[in-house]
Amino acid sequence: MRSDVLIVASAGRPARIECTGGLVGRRTEADTVHLVSSAATPLGGDAMHIRVVVEPGARLRLRSVAATVALPGAATAESRATWALEVAGELDLDPQPTVVAADSRHITSILLTLGSQGRVRLRERVQIGRSGERQGFWSGALHADVDGAPLLRHRVELGSGSVADDELGAPLACISELRYPEPEVPTAGVAMELAGGGCLATWQGERLPA
Repeated sequence: MRSDVLIVASAGRPARIECTGGLVGRRTEADTVHLVSSAATPLGGDAMHIRVVVEPGARLRLRSVAATVALPGAATAESRATWALEVAGELDLDPQPTVVAADSRHITSILLTLGSQGRVRLRERVQIGRSGERQGFWSGALHADVDGAPLLRHRVELGSGSVADDELGAPLACISELRYPEPEVPTAGVAMELAGGGCLATWQGERLPA
């Protein structure tokens, strides 16, 4: 299944939302949209494409109502989620965690384009496996630019077959948070101030904090 979501936030107006497939968006407050699964997705073979446009002077808080659980499909174990974020206003994106269950493989790609006055908080949380599971694989890439200039190129892998995979012990959960233009972020992990402005914080461990 292919799911497409378009959310356009404009100053002084409710966000415009267009959806097809297994994901829908619901306005829950004046500046807040929640993503809701209307079908079991992502399964192996599924692709989710979410485009978010935040126009100048607009503010958008984007959330999800529940964790995303990636599961293998009948023909393939791999599913994909692609985010295209165009931010000239203010975006706060903090969905519930992604859980990569069983032996599924989930690939996430985020392309963030910020204008000169854009502000963003982008948090991603991933857990390999439900209780007792370690077979899943996740790869996440973040490509961020400000006014056409590179800000960040970041990629993380977790789980079976990842660069950090080890029989004796390897991280199975991670939290990444990008803020711009703030130069620091409170975190239990490692925070790095970026040369082009903003800050990236990362944490890895066995299980996501409760």
